[in-house]
Amino acid sequence: MPKIADAPRLQYLDEPKPGTLTITYQPDGAPIQENPPRFSWLPALDDDARYVLKVSPDPDFAPGVTHVFENLTWNFFTPDVIFEPGSYSWAFALWDAKAKRVASAWSSVRSFDITPDLPQTQLPRAEARLQARDLRHPRLWLNPDGVVAFRETLKSAPDHCGWQNFFNNSVEPWLSRAIISEPSPYPDNIRIATLWRQMYIDCQEVIYAIRHLAIGGVILDDPALIAMAKTWLLSVAAWDPKGATSRSYNDEAAFRVVTALAWGYDWLHDHLDEDERKQVRNVLLARTREVADHVLWRARIHVFPYDSHAVRSLSAALTAACIALAGEEKEAEDWLDYTVEFLFTLYSPWGGKDGGWAEGPHYWMTGIAYLTEAANLIRAFLKVDLYQRPFFQKTGDFPLYTKAPGTRRACFGDDSTLGDPPGLKVGYNVRQFAGVTGNPYYQWYYERLNAGAAGTAMEFYNYGWWDLNFDDLVYRHDYPPVEARAPSDLPPVKWFKDIGWVAVQKHMDDPARHIQFLFKSSSFGSLSHSHGDQNAFLLYAFGEDLAIQSGYYVAFNSTMHRNWRRQTISKNAVLIEGRGQYADGDKTIAKKAGGRILAVREEKTHVFISGDATAAYHAADPDVLRAERDIYFSHSDFLVIVDRVECATAKSIQWLFHATRSMDVGSNSFRLTGERAGLYGQFVHSTSGAPEVRLVEGFKGVDPVEVEGLATQFHIEASLPPSTKHTLVTLLVPYSLNEPRRVFHFIDDQGFSADIYFTDVDDNQLRIVIPKNF
Repeated sequence: MPKIADAPRLQYLDEPKPGTLTITYQPDGAPIQENPPRFSWLPALDDDARYVLKVSPDPDFAPGVTHVFENLTWNFFTPDVIFEPGSYSWAFALWDAKAKRVASAWSSVRSFDITPDLPQTQLPRAEARLQARDLRHPRLWLNPDGVVAFRETLKSAPDHCGWQNFFNNSVEPWLSRAIISEPSPYPDNIRIATLWRQMYIDCQEVIYAIRHLAIGGVILDDPALIAMAKTWLLSVAAWDPKGATSRSYNDEAAFRVVTALAWGYDWLHDHLDEDERKQVRNVLLARTREVADHVLWRARIHVFPYDSHAVRSLSAALTAACIALAGEEKEAEDWLDYTVEFLFTLYSPWGGKDGGWAEGPHYWMTGIAYLTEAANLIRAFLKVDLYQRPFFQKTGDFPLYTKAPGTRRACFGDDSTLGDPPGLKVGYNVRQFAGVTGNPYYQWYYERLNAGAAGTAMEFYNYGWWDLNFDDLVYRHDYPPVEARAPSDLPPVKWFKDIGWVAVQKHMDDPARHIQFLFKSSSFGSLSHSHGDQNAFLLYAFGEDLAIQSGYYVAFNSTMHRNWRRQTISKNAVLIEGRGQYADGDKTIAKKAGGRILAVREEKTHVFISGDATAAYHAADPDVLRAERDIYFSHSDFLVIVDRVECATAKSIQWLFHATRSMDVGSNSFRLTGERAGLYGQFVHSTSGAPEVRLVEGFKGVDPVEVEGLATQFHIEASLPPSTKHTLVTLLVPYSLNEPRRVFHFIDDQGFSADIYFTDVDDNQLRIVIPKNF
């Protein structure tokens, strides 16, 4: 093992303090989730610095028992060894690659414990990964042997893996489609949402045309298909890499062009002459370099991992491109090493071992869709299996619990499918994890969601991102079928501790009785595609969204997005003196303005959930000293919500409840009546005076042009008079309109009445016990 004394003129080793948005020094005493642990530290100022890491069961790092990992390129690392159970110490230093010796003082010593039976997820070093590669073309998905085997199987089984559906719907149409022209810049280079979307879909269709014609042609050995695929490929290769489809101009377009060129170059490689190969290779390398330079040296996701697009570009663009160029371009091989090591070490910045995704289920869909594509390509090319990591073993639970089939507006975070069924790719992603884990609930979810969203395949949020015929072909080839099982015995409560979400699912397999309740108080705050919605809740019951995510995903950064969707005013939460939580553009504040789940308990009569959103409100108003919410979810399907707010000065609070339709309002109550379900709400206790309850229509602060032609929405605002301390207790009772079995009749002091239908009560008495310390 290298000794400090062996290295003359040791450099000073700076250990800067981690920031809100940076990676941290890990492991550092917290429980380890996989073996080996993932190591990370803040890097040296010199981007060319190399590192050495020492790990030992001996805190003095005695020779013979200490592992030394030399010449590490990055400030993150997954070892290629499994550690025996026990306590360990570790430290890092700078490394002189030329002299092969330690070049700085060692860092502070940090520690961790390895417990028995942890998942074993070591990563072979780059040199070993090189030996696993097959550099023949194609190498994206199938290799030449796989192509021959597929071709032979089609002779006796023409619909092998759904080939006929893929060929008829995703190959043949491109034989008669006109070649898509290179997109033009925006007028005066000012981004216009409609033109951005058209550029986006044009580049997505370029993937479909090149990839599918090439695969169809090569597998069938069809010269006409191959010739058409080459025509498309060479046309796109002639587009200006610095033009409207460059990463700096439109990153979504750039990712798609890189992907199209990568698949075309790989699958058509042996059908291109040397000049054609050079033309495509050069432009693919230039475009890939632009993406990689942004990821590594501008976004620097190995230091600042919360850049949604930059992290996604590893799997959406770099993986396929670098595999296609491997063996020919050293740069691409280095970028592939970075990609694999990041995905094995720092991924996912949005969640942990529970499988959560802080940006919400819609951006789980997009991020995981590309991740699984990349994971499959990496496994085939490098024989490295990402899926064994704990996150990937559990992340199928996230949509299962938070975006159940049938729900439309009961989700947190940015979501372009608001009001529509969940995107089909959510189901395809979950099926992928069914194939990986064998989980029968995941297969059921895919089948149920796919059936419920039938007819939406050509919607922009589906076709504009994925060709599901191709996805189905690849999955059915790569994974065995899994038999579905309805989630009738699924545990009803799921706490995603990694992101601060709690879900309650009841009767998911029975649409008429299904209830989904979500609560959020997240340490990620309003970062990225998250919103100012700490301590907010959502409710779907008996076939209908009741307490909803309000608004429309008109466009990112629209007034609807900035002034409504991201803000607490659009949530089932509280405002304090008319102000919500911090949800604006400063990412550092947005991350600090988070919440935390204080407790989740399953009691005999109810589920108890408690959240603290003080930091989120305090970031917007320093006078806020306390903002907590308790949820009592009764097994008889009603909810009691207790809000506690304390401020340095007397302030009013506004309690909000959002719905897709108008509601009836009483003096201290309200009623929502839908098509299949209803909800009764009553403010049963307040320490600061009776609430003033009113119905509000529309979207404050939103440009009317953006919502023209869209259905209006409504919310209840219950305002309490100013006080330094508030405690408000609210009763919510969802009920089915289709199968009433028992009636409970509410009458408030103004004569407002509501008939509440229960399906599971012993008598007509609903008793609410308010603790003395409210």
